[in-house]
Amino acid sequence: MSIERIEVGPRMSQAVVHGNTVYLAGQVASGAPGKSVTEQTKNILANIDALLAKAGSDKTKILSTTIWLTDMGTFAEMNAVWESWIPAGHTPARATVESKLASPDYSVEIGMIVAK
Repeated sequence: MSIERIEVGPRMSQAVVHGNTVYLAGQVASGAPGKSVTEQTKNILANIDALLAKAGSDKTKILSTTIWLTDMGTFAEMNAVWESWIPAGHTPARATVESKLASPDYSVEIGMIVAK
């Protein structure tokens, strides 16, 4: 089976396609650092839509999602954006945890495994 790497960087690829599975790196709001959890989540999900399109998939095929929040007190704020983005009937298995992230500019990080 071939391996396709998307948006390859020196440290990681933003997505890796192996067979019929797409693995996304943890996505942060590169277009909204320091902004609200709502704005960061919207930015991340837009980035995910673009990466999935490049990989030949879409959000209806998400299998598993892990969401990291720097403050679990923002869980409802993040969920409001998530629930308006994810199509009804296509919710993945999901875990949300509180964690310190690599930069204090980011409050949310989202990683996924997606079918192609």
